[in-house]
Amino acid sequence: MIKSYTIQKMAAGYMHYIALNATIVKQLTANNNKRVIATLNSSLKIHAAIMRTKDGVHYVMLSNKTIKQLNTKVGGTIKASFEIDITELQFNVPEEIKEVLATDEDAKLIFDKLTDGKKRGLIALVNMVKSSDKKIERALKIADKLKHGITAPQLMLK
Repeated sequence: MIKSYTIQKMAAGYMHYIALNATIVKQLTANNNKRVIATLNSSLKIHAAIMRTKDGVHYVMLSNKTIKQLNTKVGGTIKASFEIDITELQFNVPEEIKEVLATDEDAKLIFDKLTDGKKRGLIALVNMVKSSDKKIERALKIADKLKHGITAPQLMLK
């Protein structure tokens, strides 16, 4: 079901989101699901998590990149529909990290043993850079760190 949503910003001022109503949250979180694919303005698909504030408001976070792609800002309205994300990691996995892991068996074995959340965190680090060369460079660095016992995404780039 396509519905209109208003772009909002958290009080801390750094994160954009759209608030979800209780009905859609109930449908999407059946069986403890928290991950969705959001289709925004009929064309942009993003993998997202259904989050909840301390006040009980459910929302989906939107990156600055997504806001720019939608050509909108805080207070702007977008059309969105949601479906339960049944993809393997429930995240957009770039080819560069797939290839690095396919060619580095030791790193792949370690990666496969990580929680899905840590895997998504590592993949997000690769997705943060734009060029394919930089993505490959970052994926290689992650593979090396994994083999040296570092698995936390927040420690990978140090």
